[in-house]
Amino acid sequence: MKIVSTNIGERKEIDWKGKLITTGIFKYSTNTPIFLDVEDVRGDAVCDRVHHGGIDQAVYAYSEKHYAYWKEFYPDLDWRYGMFGENLTIDDLDESKIHVGDTYKVGEVVIEVTKPRQPCMKLGVRFNNMKIVKQFWKQDFPGIYFKILETGKVKSGDEFEQIKSCPENPTIAEVYQQKRITKGM
Repeated sequence: MKIVSTNIGERKEIDWKGKLITTGIFKYSTNTPIFLDVEDVRGDAVCDRVHHGGIDQAVYAYSEKHYAYWKEFYPDLDWRYGMFGENLTIDDLDESKIHVGDTYKVGEVVIEVTKPRQPCMKLGVRFNNMKIVKQFWKQDFPGIYFKILETGKVKSGDEFEQIKSCPENPTIAEVYQQKRITKGM
C-alpha cells in the first residue's frame, strides 16, 4: 500500500436546505507532508469532536481503487482526492484483508488500525446528495480509521510497511458488516 494523496480541509459552513452545517469534510490534496498527531491531522479541521478525531480516529484513509465504483453513481461531480473526507488516499486499501490492531510504519509514523468509518449526513452534503449515505452503508469498503502510535509526517509516495499482523481480530469489512446489521441497514 502506498499514499497517493495527503488531504486536509478547512472549517466550512454550508447552507444545506436552509440549515447551516459546519463541516471539515471538504478536503483537498496538499503537496507538502502532513503531520499525524495523537488526536488528529495537524492543520485539518475537525468540527465534530464527538464523531471525528480523537485517539481512535486520528486519521482516516480511503482507497483510490474505490473511487471508480462511486464515479459510476456520481459522474458529474468534480472528482478529486479527499472526496470522502479522507486524510490519506491509499492506492490499494483492502478492508477485507486488514484487521483491527494491524500496525504499519509509514513515513515517520507508526499507525494502528482501529475501526471503519460510519457515514453521516455530512458525506451527503459533500456529495450534494443524501443518497450516498445509504449507498455507502450497503457496500463493504468504508475506509479505515487509524490510531497514531508514533507521531510524525507522511507524504504522497510513502509506503506502508506492516510491522504487526492481527489475523485473530476481525477485518475492517467484518466490523462494518456487523455495524450495518446492528443499525438495520
